[in-house]
Amino acid sequence: MKRFVVMVAVAALWTAGGTAAAKSVAKVPDVVDAEAFMKGVEAELMSLWIYQSRMDWVRNTYITDDTEALGARANEAVMEFVGRKGAEATRFDAIRARMPAELKRKFDLLKMSLDMPAPRDAGKRAELAGISTSMDSLYGKGRYCSKRQGGKCLNLVEMTELLAKNRDYDDLLDVWQGWHKVSPPMRPSYLRFVELANEGAKDLGFRNLTEVWTSRYDMPPADFQAETDRLFEQLKPLYQDLHCHVRAKLVEKYGADKVPPAGPIPAHLLGNMWAQEWSNLFDMLAPEPGAAGAIDLEAALKTRKTDERAMVRYGEGFFTSLGLPPLPDSFWVRSMFTKPADREVVCHASAWDVDQKDDLRIKMCIQVNEEDFTTIHHELGHNYYQRAYNKLSTLFLNSANDGFHEALGDLIALSVTPKYLKELGLIDREPPESLNPLMKRALDKIAFLPWGLLVDRWRWGVFDGTIAPERYNQAWWDLRLKYQGVAPAVPRSEDDFDPGAKYHIPSNVPYTRYFLAAILQFQFHRAVCRQAGHKGPLHTCSIYGNKEVGARINRMMEMGASRPWPEAMKALTGEERMDATAIIEYFAPLHAWLKERNKDRKCGW
Repeated sequence: MKRFVVMVAVAALWTAGGTAAAKSVAKVPDVVDAEAFMKGVEAELMSLWIYQSRMDWVRNTYITDDTEALGARANEAVMEFVGRKGAEATRFDAIRARMPAELKRKFDLLKMSLDMPAPRDAGKRAELAGISTSMDSLYGKGRYCSKRQGGKCLNLVEMTELLAKNRDYDDLLDVWQGWHKVSPPMRPSYLRFVELANEGAKDLGFRNLTEVWTSRYDMPPADFQAETDRLFEQLKPLYQDLHCHVRAKLVEKYGADKVPPAGPIPAHLLGNMWAQEWSNLFDMLAPEPGAAGAIDLEAALKTRKTDERAMVRYGEGFFTSLGLPPLPDSFWVRSMFTKPADREVVCHASAWDVDQKDDLRIKMCIQVNEEDFTTIHHELGHNYYQRAYNKLSTLFLNSANDGFHEALGDLIALSVTPKYLKELGLIDREPPESLNPLMKRALDKIAFLPWGLLVDRWRWGVFDGTIAPERYNQAWWDLRLKYQGVAPAVPRSEDDFDPGAKYHIPSNVPYTRYFLAAILQFQFHRAVCRQAGHKGPLHTCSIYGNKEVGARINRMMEMGASRPWPEAMKALTGEERMDATAIIEYFAPLHAWLKERNKDRKCGW
C-alpha cells in the first residue's frame, strides 16, 4: 500500500472582504507572489505531514483511546491548514495562465490530490477527523469468537489463515460471517462520513467526492471512468474463463447443492475473506497436480528456518541487485514486522515515509508464507519509490499517479520466478516448464481484476448519490455479482454493512489505484523485459540483478508527481497509454488451456 495518504481539505471559494473601493486599490497578485505563497505552503505542509505521519504510526501500531484522539487531532490540524491555504490560493486564479507549468501543477495538486476533503466549519472538520480515526481503529480491533473453533477469539490474521488452509464448508462460512459482524457498527458513522466529505468536496468546487477522486489522472473525470471500463473489457474474457474453471472444481469439491454449476461462486469458498485473490485454492486447481512445476515456497522458507526479518531481507536484496542502495539502518529498528503480543495494532500491510526523507518503514504482521513473501516485495517497492522522489518539492512527493505506486512493487514481484528463487537458494533447481506457476499467479492477478474495479465503483455511487443509504449493502452485492460472479451463501440485509469489512472502506483509501496497478505492472514488466533482452515467454522473465533496468526504473521513480503520468510511463516503457494487452500476452498459454477445459461447460453467471 502507498504511504498513508494525507487527508486534507481545501476550500474552493475565496470571498474577498472589504469595500469596492478597497478592492480597487488592492494589489493584483503576480507570478512572483504565487511562487512565494506556494513556497510557504509547502514548507509548513511538510512539517504538518511529518507530525501527522508520526501520530498515525503510533495510532496504527498502538491502538488505544488516547492514540485515536491524537491521530484525529493531527488529521484535523492538516485539514485546517490546507483548507485555509486553499481558500487563499484562489486569489491567484486570475493569473493561472501566466504560471510556469510546474507552479500550475502544484496549485492543481493542492486541490485534487486529496482523499477526504473536510467542510470549512471547524466543528464539522473535527467531527470528520474523529469519524475517520474511529472507523479505522474499529477495523483494527475487530475480533470474532467462534464456537466452531472452540470459543477461540480470532483476529483478522488468524481468520485469514483459516480461510487460506481450511476446506470445511461450514468452518469457512462461520469465519466469513464472523468477520462480517465487525462492520455493521460502522454504518451510521459511514453515512455521516459521506455527508461531511461531500460537503468538503463542494467547498472545493466539486460536485461530490467522486469527482475529487476521479479528477487526479491528468484527464477529465468522465474520461477516466471510461478508461477503466475499456481496460476491464480487454480482460473480461480471461477472467470469465478462469471463473468458469474454478467454479467447476468447487462443484467437484462441495457438490452442486452448495456451488451452483451455472451461477455465482459462494464468497467464502475462494480462500480469501473478500474473494479478491484465489491462490490459496491452488492445490485443487493446479493444471498438473504433483508436477515439479508446483513450487511450495512456504515449505522452502520454513525448511530454512526463515524468520520475518529474513523475509524482508530477501525483498531488500532484490532492490539492491538492481543497483539501488540498501534500506537505512533506521528501517530495521523502527518497522513493525510482527504482531505485538501486548497490544492491538492495524496489521494491514503498509509502507511509510515518516519524515519524507530517510525514515522509511513497513508495518506488517508477517506470516512466513508465499503470500507475504510477495507482499514484502510490493511494500518495499513503495519505500524505494518514496526514497527516489524525496528530493522533490513537497507537493510532488508522490508517484505519477497512485496506480504507479502500487504497480512498482508488483513489477518487482513479477520477477519472483523459479530462476530468481534458485538464485536465492530457496530451491535447488528450476523445475521443468509447467502451467502451474501461471495458474498460481492468475489466481492472484486475474482473480483480482473485477474486485479492484468494483470497490470504488461502489464508493463512486455512494458519494455521487446514485447509491442511496438504504441500498448500501444491496448495491455492494449487486456489483460483486456483476463484476466478480460472486455471491454470499447466506442472506444479507441492510442491517449488514459488508463493504466495511474491507480495510480500505473504513480507512477511506481509494481502491482504483490497485486496479490500475494490476494493468500497469504487466505493461512495465513487458517493457523492462524487452529492455533486458529477455527471450522466451513473458512469464519466465526476471529482472533480478539487472542494474541497467534498475537505473531506468529509478529515473522514472525520481520524477515523482512532478510530471503528468503519461510522461512518466513513456520514460519507463516508451508508451503513453495504459494497455492491458501485456496481461493477455503474459497469460496466453494458460488462457488457451482454460478454453480447452471449458469447451463443454456453461460459463458465465
